[in-house]
Amino acid sequence: MLVNCKKYLSPKVFRDMFVLTYDRMRRYEGMWHLERQSLFPGYVFLESEEQVIRQDELGDCLITSGILECMIQVGRKEEKFLKELCGEAHNLKMSRGVIWKGITRITEGPLKGRENRICEIDRHKRLARIEIGMEPDCYFIPAGLEITEKR
Repeated sequence: MLVNCKKYLSPKVFRDMFVLTYDRMRRYEGMWHLERQSLFPGYVFLESEEQVIRQDELGDCLITSGILECMIQVGRKEEKFLKELCGEAHNLKMSRGVIWKGITRITEGPLKGRENRICEIDRHKRLARIEIGMEPDCYFIPAGLEITEKR
């Protein structure tokens, strides 16, 4: 879908087009492997100077992709948070941390200082669920998190 958007959309309308990804660890063949997964499967992010983008400006891209009227505007707070997490590379890197007396402390990575956003940790899959947004429009994204120690 990203290829279709880049093919049909004018750079005058959009400053950047990208897919957000995240790093995660998966164990297979007896070893841990770093993999990159789509943070929002099926979504392409379009960055523009315009406050409102008209659907007809997307025209051929949406028709070619088989998707009509699918634009969702990301709020300012969510946009800022996602940019801080993913950086210029549009990739949420792995974080590492410890659990000490039941409290999660992130020692390195983009989740450092954002422990209050972590809703759930799956130590076996080395994943965390991170809350984005405010009630009632909050949603969760996966993030790679390796807990190296628990006391």
